[in-house]
Amino acid sequence: MPEILDKTKLFVNDLLTNDLDKKFLYHNLRHTQRVVKSTKQLLETCSLSDQDKELLVLVAWLHDTGYTKGTANHEESSCEIAEDFLTKEGYEKEKIEKVKSCILATKWNAKPNNLMDEIIRDADSSHFAQSSYLETSDLLREELKLLGLKNYNQKEWLELNIQVFRTDHQYYTDYAKENWLSKKDKNLKKLIKDKKSEKKLAKKEKLKAQFKSESPDRGIQTLYRVTLKNHITLSDIADTKANILLSVNAIIISLALSNLIPKLDNPSNDYLIYPTVIFVLFSVVSMVLAVLATRPNVTSGEFTKDDVANKSVNLLFFGNFHKMALGDYEWAIQEMLKDKDYIYTSLTKDLYFLGIVLNRKYSLLRWTYTIFMIGMILSVIAFAISFKFFGPDRKIQLLSEVLLF
Repeated sequence: MPEILDKTKLFVNDLLTNDLDKKFLYHNLRHTQRVVKSTKQLLETCSLSDQDKELLVLVAWLHDTGYTKGTANHEESSCEIAEDFLTKEGYEKEKIEKVKSCILATKWNAKPNNLMDEIIRDADSSHFAQSSYLETSDLLREELKLLGLKNYNQKEWLELNIQVFRTDHQYYTDYAKENWLSKKDKNLKKLIKDKKSEKKLAKKEKLKAQFKSESPDRGIQTLYRVTLKNHITLSDIADTKANILLSVNAIIISLALSNLIPKLDNPSNDYLIYPTVIFVLFSVVSMVLAVLATRPNVTSGEFTKDDVANKSVNLLFFGNFHKMALGDYEWAIQEMLKDKDYIYTSLTKDLYFLGIVLNRKYSLLRWTYTIFMIGMILSVIAFAISFKFFGPDRKIQLLSEVLLF
């Protein structure tokens, strides 16, 4: 009665397509088709009668139809559906009982009593040896959640799968042991690897959460970062301005030394002495102030353990540690890292002392620019007066007036 297989296929396809809850992401028609395929694969290597082979294919098709009535005792429900269907199709009662017996053998904790039970159990768990197992397993996990049966997190699900692979499941048929067991072991290794990765990720997330809870608000971090950056930028600007003044005054003094001062040996150029002195004097003073504005102030470069214990030394500034041994400095840094308050106190000190240095630099620069400006103005006025009242033309005019008198 081979047509019974075609009728059963049509019946199950219709039943699982139309009557099965859509929450069954794993125990659905696709799962049943896979079990049928695996059953036929196993039957090709087993010495069973054609009648028993037919029975096992029927079992493969009907074994999960009970899920259309719910998850509770679904094997018994599958037996009832199978019996009603096969009876209507005029299938022999003795064969129906065998079909029901094999369906009950698919219960998770059931032990196979014969070769037929072993075949259907191996076929029902053939997905353990398939490359798509991890994806299939995720579907089962989601199905359990949607049905309200169990909500496993990723860690729990991996541990449960590993336990099933190691202790709760085994293949019975020779074909499954020879061809599927190695693939199952490969999937087990993947599960173990995922578990290790999950542990690393969980540890990383834990440390991240701990660090986040212990770290200050992002606003505080931004405050220190931006303020320190602004201080350093202002310091660079001050140094650049001082270097400009140094360069300009150096050029002025060079020109004065090479072109103006040699002419003062001539008595006719006596009127240039005072303007030149004013000119050079203000340039020299401007250079001195520019140098003072950029001159670094390096501290002792040493600290003691008591300084670290009392949090009185700023370990972030090189001037406080440049003479210390590397080991001592590493120890001090480790001590500072243990104390969050010490870290931010050091950053605050950095801000404060950078502000003190900037105030000194910009104060000196202001005086430098002021003196340079005054010097240029006075020099120009002095040269103008000298040329007007004491220049060569004025001397000739005075000499003429004396002679005429």
